[in-house]
Amino acid sequence: MSRRGPRPLAPAVESFVAAIAPAGLLGEVQRVWADAVGPVIAAEARPVAERDGTVTVACASAVWAHELALLAPSLVDALNTRLASSRVSALRCRTGR
Repeated sequence: MSRRGPRPLAPAVESFVAAIAPAGLLGEVQRVWADAVGPVIAAEARPVAERDGTVTVACASAVWAHELALLAPSLVDALNTRLASSRVSALRCRTGR
């Protein structure tokens, strides 16, 4: 009986992550979030809900929530560009993780 060589772990991890990701627009936004907003914003805020195209973002502080509210139009554009659609219509920013 011959043994198989080691197999890469990456495909199994990708499959697992895809299986546990939320379905629908929220899951898609969560997948592209860090790429769309950059590492600094991604470290301070994350998408937690979506309703009718409005994505709710939980921010680390009120200052970050205010800053993202001001940046919302450009962030919505960046998200829609990465999603190749215009399904995100607005961001709603709140404090708390």
